[in-house]
Amino acid sequence: MTTSKSVLITGATRGLGENLARHFAARGYRLALTGRKQEDLDRLGSELAGKAGDIVLETLDVSDYDSIAPVLKRCAERMNGLDIVVINAGVAFTTPAGRGHFGQIRQTIDVNLTGAIATAEAAVELFRSQGHGHVVGITSLAGVRGMRGQGVYSATKAGLSRYLESLRLETRRDSIVVTDLAPGYIDTDLNSSIPNRPFLVTAEQGTKVMVDLIERRVSFRYVPPWPWTLVAQVIKWLPDSVIAKM
Repeated sequence: MTTSKSVLITGATRGLGENLARHFAARGYRLALTGRKQEDLDRLGSELAGKAGDIVLETLDVSDYDSIAPVLKRCAERMNGLDIVVINAGVAFTTPAGRGHFGQIRQTIDVNLTGAIATAEAAVELFRSQGHGHVVGITSLAGVRGMRGQGVYSATKAGLSRYLESLRLETRRDSIVVTDLAPGYIDTDLNSSIPNRPFLVTAEQGTKVMVDLIERRVSFRYVPPWPWTLVAQVIKWLPDSVIAKM
């Protein structure tokens, strides 16, 4: 399968972002890849050269909010427009409450929520100017229910999901599609320290499902949809005494 479409991915040099880039490249997308370190971008760009359409590499730290819109604009200019922006950059720390982890808490909010929303805002402005576009936000099953030691991570993912819901309502008449993908356990460095990862799938498997769903332009899906669609509903209704042991 090949396409002439272009996709920008934040946090493209690690984990889900890196594997998303590989899948999009295999389907012939033109790629704009962003990440914090130029050497990591160069490595991935070299790997994908000849497998994708055009490849544009831009360093970007999404917690540097003022840099986001200019990076998206430069990528759009170099690629004659952007069709999809995947908001993937994120961090995850274990931050038990009241234990002196506020530095990591603030970083999590800065990247996962504020940086993600800033990216979406810049993407929507760009898409309105060009007349079309597709915003994809990577949230998480963690947004369904707060877990021990994961309160701030859960809060950022729940917050981003609610923002994407509102964004979908606001852009209904703008030829802009908004997709929220909420992964369960997909094997990446971000969650490798968690001792119990039920229904774990590889990054290659999980991101293939994600690209399939993006191409279908879905509004919201858990990833993989089975069993997480069912598990998410169960988690919502489990008593606190059970959740506290998880």
